[in-house]
Amino acid sequence: MPTSQQSSSPRPRGVAAAMSALILAVLLAALDQTIVSTALPRIAEDLNGFDDIAWVSAAYLLASTAVTPLWGKLGDMFGRKRLYLASTTVFLVASVACGLARTLPELIGARVLQGVGGGGMIVLTFALVGDIVAADQRGRYQGMFGSVYGVASIVGPLLGGIFTDQLSWRWAFLVNLPVGAVALFVAARALPTSTSRTRARIDYAGATILAGIATGLVLVTSFGERWGWGSPAIVTLIAATVALAALLVPVERRAAAPVLPPAMFASRTVVVSALIGFVANAAMFAVLVYLPTYLQIVHGVSATLSGIHLLPLVAGLVVSQSLAGRWAAHAGRLRPILFTGLLANLAGLLLLSTIGAATGTLVLSGYFLVTGIGIGMVPMVVLTTVQNSVPAADLGAASAVVTFARSIGAAFGVAVFGTLLNTGFAERTRDLPATGGFDAARPDTIAGLPTGLRDTALDAFAHATATGYLWMAPALAAGVALALSLKPGNRPDATTTVSDTAATAEETVRAA
Repeated sequence: MPTSQQSSSPRPRGVAAAMSALILAVLLAALDQTIVSTALPRIAEDLNGFDDIAWVSAAYLLASTAVTPLWGKLGDMFGRKRLYLASTTVFLVASVACGLARTLPELIGARVLQGVGGGGMIVLTFALVGDIVAADQRGRYQGMFGSVYGVASIVGPLLGGIFTDQLSWRWAFLVNLPVGAVALFVAARALPTSTSRTRARIDYAGATILAGIATGLVLVTSFGERWGWGSPAIVTLIAATVALAALLVPVERRAAAPVLPPAMFASRTVVVSALIGFVANAAMFAVLVYLPTYLQIVHGVSATLSGIHLLPLVAGLVVSQSLAGRWAAHAGRLRPILFTGLLANLAGLLLLSTIGAATGTLVLSGYFLVTGIGIGMVPMVVLTTVQNSVPAADLGAASAVVTFARSIGAAFGVAVFGTLLNTGFAERTRDLPATGGFDAARPDTIAGLPTGLRDTALDAFAHATATGYLWMAPALAAGVALALSLKPGNRPDATTTVSDTAATAEETVRAA
């Protein structure tokens, strides 16, 4: 049977070094979810693969989501540091393979491998925070990672565009190598080394089933609109995913060391927190992915300027993440923080549901600021709530549950909002002529319309965007209700502080 995870915790200076390495790693993993978006047209042109180019993004998301629970459990069993170093190495090797790919199949295969490493980096980072930071400081540090995620979502497409225009799309991948090498070196020296060992067998069946569920969910959300929601392929995927989900419970109950311990799902805190993470991430990615599109198409700004327009959102996100992390030092404040953040996020969506083609920059900035504040207050507080409610031996698995729910939520948010946007825009422009090559399925062709028709199409796109955010609001309203029912708990060892193991920590850091 697995033993409790025990590790030597670094002194404050060691904590700073370890956090620096973890933040760099999270930045790289988060950037690789978004940095290729603006490079895809050039990649498709260079590698002659326009029909399958969507797989470059989907492959990374699919792989990183599928392996998240397995990385978390293996970290619990064999030590998070060694697994973290292994996942980072896989990510860097795959980044080089992406940058050197000569064909689209090679690039897609390398992206799968990169997603395997990236998924491990993210979930193990969140779990390692639980190892090296005292319970009353976890919210503060988790907030830093949340800010990194938000910034990466905005900066990623900008960097991808700059690399593609000024250098080559290959640098969107190759840039990971020098930054990741520094993070790997610092992490090897500063992260605490686990002393735990286990004789339990790895839950291969549970890991395989869970990977199949993740694969089905990501494929459905990524390609549902493209293949047709009622198509045989999508219907078959949905049926297979439901069947695997039903099979997972009895398999995990029989496993000696289940990837997702069934007892964890008996915890109301874990279940409710995972659901909140799902709906919050769905709303967050619907905002982060599609607001730049609205700005570029409706207001005619460049990709770079769209990022500048979104600075109020980033500022609200970073500030609220920092404040929420500090307030979360007291467990009794976790539920009020979640409730307030979800309310602010809901208010932001309702404000965005009023935008139009004539909405001014100053008004948009105010809307973006409110939305950013709401987005920033939720994700890491959810993770802190879960980590403070489970035993240390289950930190990795618990972190993986929340990370998995958030990943699926992001995929669902992007897919659902994309369907709402495209459907709404097509309905409002069905009578417009195909002048200048206009195609309702491609809003970027609006520019080819004559002035009068162009204004009509821009109004239609703005209205479709606003309506999409209105339809997303009920999900956040459900999150608000869930936050009210959440009862954060404290795990038995949650009061352990860094100073409790200072002597052992010093020896470990010196040995490293």
